Amino acid sequence: MGTSVPTAPDATANLADVFPSCLVALGAADDAWLRTTGLEARITLRPARSAIVVLVDGLGAGALAARAGHARWLAAGKRKLRSGFPTTTAAALSTLTTGRSPGEHGVVGYSGWNPATGAVMNLLSGWDDEVPADWFLARTLFSEAPELGVDPVVIGPARYRSSGMTANVLGGARYVPADSIPQRVDAALAETMSGRSLVYLYVPELDSIGHKNGWQSDRWTGALELLDGELARLDRAAASDVGIVVTADHGVLDVPDHANIAIDPLLLTDVIGVAGDPRCRQLTVAPGTDVRSLVGAFRARYGKKAYVASRDEAIAAGWFGTVSGAVVERIGDVIVVARGSWAFNDDRGLRDGEVPKRMIGQHGAMTDEETMVPLRLAGAFAQ
Repeated sequence: MGTSVPTAPDATANLADVFPSCLVALGAADDAWLRTTGLEARITLRPARSAIVVLVDGLGAGALAARAGHARWLAAGKRKLRSGFPTTTAAALSTLTTGRSPGEHGVVGYSGWNPATGAVMNLLSGWDDEVPADWFLARTLFSEAPELGVDPVVIGPARYRSSGMTANVLGGARYVPADSIPQRVDAALAETMSGRSLVYLYVPELDSIGHKNGWQSDRWTGALELLDGELARLDRAAASDVGIVVTADHGVLDVPDHANIAIDPLLLTDVIGVAGDPRCRQLTVAPGTDVRSLVGAFRARYGKKAYVASRDEAIAAGWFGTVSGAVVERIGDVIVVARGSWAFNDDRGLRDGEVPKRMIGQHGAMTDEETMVPLRLAGAFAQ
């Protein structure tokens, strides 16, 4: 189509490597298991009896570096990990828990197109009433852990305990509810006192604050300070043979008002489904639409503000990793990935005079602020 699109790095450790690497460190998995499962464990970890994986929703490596003085324990690690694409929670957590790419597990964005129903589904909160029972295409590593002699545990807020997303994306683990960060740290310590466990501790607070107030806000910095103190306590109190990994599903950047673009309605004339995030739009078009021409029109209008690709181009560039046949049609025909701090909104449903509601902190695209996340190793994994 005349314009190249960026390719995704395929030899770089990312979220898919975290759990397999932990299982290898626990002595539960080996090279033969990795070959059999087709998984990779590119994070070298020292041996341990149990592992605690702390996933901080919305903590980018860049934001952490900018606030290093408020998070001395976290910032001391210096290492980074690539999260994957798209940089959105539903896709990233699915990659973490399965060790597979979005193109394999099937969760290709915050929301996605269902070819069977011809509708866009919310893939974060819609698992209870929108998402079909067979949508999730990969087995979680929590489901495989007991077969390897490892007890899988998830620690998170009570409100997520019985959600459909938990049943699918965190399926196979025993859920321990704990509503505050200190309570979750206490629960992780209790769960690793004995035996061989893989504990996943989820921290949603920074992401929620970032969306509403931005990562540069005092509230976000205050939450980071609290988290840093509690993770330092976790490191001090954990048994000497328990390894700790702290990472994130994605980073975040603050989008100013002027950078929230309302997509030209004329460009959406043949679009029947708008999925994804404002920073990573996936557009499904009506049958018979000239996709090549539509991609060209989007590039002509927004090419300096976004990477625009057809589905075929995005798959060839490795954006979604290896893509199985069952997943291809879930990906939009046209994908608009924001560059810089831009965001792309579909405002066609607004009434005259209605002011759209926009988030300050956003993510989903390919900037370093979104794709690069911390990798802090502690406890038995300290290096």
